[in-house]
Amino acid sequence: MSLYDELRQKHRSFIYHSYDFSEQDGSTLLTFHFSIDEYHFYPQWTFPEEFSRLEFDHALADRIAFSLGMAELVSYWKCACPPMVEVRCGGLSTWEKNWWKKLYFNGLGEFFYRNGITPDLGTFMTINAPEEQPLSAQNNALTGTLVPIGGVKDSVVTLELLKKAGVDISAYIINPRGATLGCASAAGISDNRIIGPGRTIDRQLLELNKMGYLNGHTPFSAVVAFSAELCACVHGLKYIALSNESSANESYVEGTAINHQYSKSTEFEHDFREYCERSFGGYSRCPEYFSLLRPWSEWQIAREFVKYPQYFGVFQSCNLGSKTNSWCCSCAKCLYVYILLAAFLDDDVLTGIFGCNMLEKQELSGMLDGLVLDGEDKPFECVGTKDEVRLSLEMAWERRRSAPPALLKHWRELFPEYTPVSLENFFDADNFVPEQLKYLLGARNEH
Repeated sequence: MSLYDELRQKHRSFIYHSYDFSEQDGSTLLTFHFSIDEYHFYPQWTFPEEFSRLEFDHALADRIAFSLGMAELVSYWKCACPPMVEVRCGGLSTWEKNWWKKLYFNGLGEFFYRNGITPDLGTFMTINAPEEQPLSAQNNALTGTLVPIGGVKDSVVTLELLKKAGVDISAYIINPRGATLGCASAAGISDNRIIGPGRTIDRQLLELNKMGYLNGHTPFSAVVAFSAELCACVHGLKYIALSNESSANESYVEGTAINHQYSKSTEFEHDFREYCERSFGGYSRCPEYFSLLRPWSEWQIAREFVKYPQYFGVFQSCNLGSKTNSWCCSCAKCLYVYILLAAFLDDDVLTGIFGCNMLEKQELSGMLDGLVLDGEDKPFECVGTKDEVRLSLEMAWERRRSAPPALLKHWRELFPEYTPVSLENFFDADNFVPEQLKYLLGARNEH
């Protein structure tokens, strides 16, 4: 019997008990309570203001907070994957139950794959919750745009494009750190325009992982989506402008739909917008969620990013180095970002950013193979398409062909002759960018 089946037999039910707001020391706390048999979890969000001092749509905020708990619970459910999820603190329509099951199933695709689990959408989970009517439509006076900042090049480009358009920007930063605050500062966003909640994971989950319970990747960007909706609602903001690109739609395992970035995909963006329309009273009532960069590829984002050298010393994309605001220079994410930027920047600039010349690291050649070779799984990091990496490597080769470093020699051995796919005027028409902003992305090139 597999560990997955063993745990599901041992733990039959996951319970979503409650979500509770409280205030202390000038902050608002949102605490969730989940349990799996004797194991109880109390993850918490701390918002840096007292909500009671603000005017907002309380019924909407309450419904979003409940839904944020639905997004959070999958991180705890996955440790034992109980077949029943029992919701005791709110109701869901049949459509909403199916919506959440789809998110969990697809958002856990990598988790299932890496743990050798082959679940069935119809039977992997049953959600038991009372029926509840969605919120009705109403007109709320909303204005301004919330921009989630992760400290990476993508959100930097969103910030700079929106600044060009004269958009009124507030920054949204979960668990603020050096890179995220540095990017906000470089963008000229004042401290009083930063909404920076803290999010904590219950340590009971970490203890279960140490005991051998299941662990793996979850759809965190869904948590970002619902928490951003909550903050935008409380602060009366009209838009939430994400920085997810067209490249996030690509499968990571050939022949499957497994996508490390599922909750950054166009499919999730479509589904989330539909959830807001059907459950939160629509965009006359709740903030509108869209990704500004959806029409572009990662290569185009990198081409735009290099125009803003003021961010070179503060942006940071490495998950391993996130706590120290550094680049580990040993992971696939570091290598991928280095390659993208190497298409446009010289090694002295890149070494100043990363602290080393990653193209000289021959030991990363196997990692490079996963980024460019058909038939190889892509590294499970937020990386773009193989066509983008190949184009970037070819451009990096042309800049360095007189004295190519080790990884570019390896690239040339893999592809002695290569004509890259042109992304110069790429524009993905499957997007939800408001019409008044599409010019920022060269909408005239749409095809």
